[in-house]
Amino acid sequence: MAHKEDHRSHRTGWLRAAVLGANDGIVSTASLIIGVAVAHIGREDILLAGIAGLVAGAMSMAAGEYVSVSSQADTENADIALEQHHLKEDLDFEFEELAEIYIKRGIQPELAKQVAKQLMTHDALGAHLRDELGIYERISAKPIQATFTSTAMFTVGAAMPLIATFAAPTAQIIPIVASFSLFSLAILGALAAYLGGANILKGTIRITFWGALAMGLTAAVGRLFGIVV
Repeated sequence: MAHKEDHRSHRTGWLRAAVLGANDGIVSTASLIIGVAVAHIGREDILLAGIAGLVAGAMSMAAGEYVSVSSQADTENADIALEQHHLKEDLDFEFEELAEIYIKRGIQPELAKQVAKQLMTHDALGAHLRDELGIYERISAKPIQATFTSTAMFTVGAAMPLIATFAAPTAQIIPIVASFSLFSLAILGALAAYLGGANILKGTIRITFWGALAMGLTAAVGRLFGIVV
């Protein structure tokens, strides 16, 4: 009987970057706005701080994602080059190594050797990258994709508390920004869990908890700063 297999692991690269960017944009900008607002700063200064946080955060996200994912890609490429060298220098050892991997997974020795032989005849490097090193093309590091996805989603996320700040009465900036940001985080958590095939309630609670904690701690710092000043 035919059935549909809707696997989601191919989404992990861009989904991770999107969730990271949007979450960071909402949490960091909302926390900054609330921290400044608690210190009794005017609306114009609050918006200025929020916009500056958006720009600085987006650039930091772009640089951070590109550097970190590029480092991962460099490591993967180094492993690929090393495996190519090993296959060229000692093909018999690599064959035995691959067969041993299959044996440890529960395949009978003779069958494991047949499988290893056929796979290495078809694509020796690909077989070793998948089964020895765990490197798969669909989930390998993609620096450009991660950079643009995280930066774009950070900007979208950071815009949420800024819009709330602009629309809210001055006296209500803190509760409105906090409420709207937590609502945005809940939507983000639910959507990310849905796209990843995970538990939606768990994903929603997890992301809103950390967002609320960040805003609360920043508000405490802003309150302390306002008292001292």
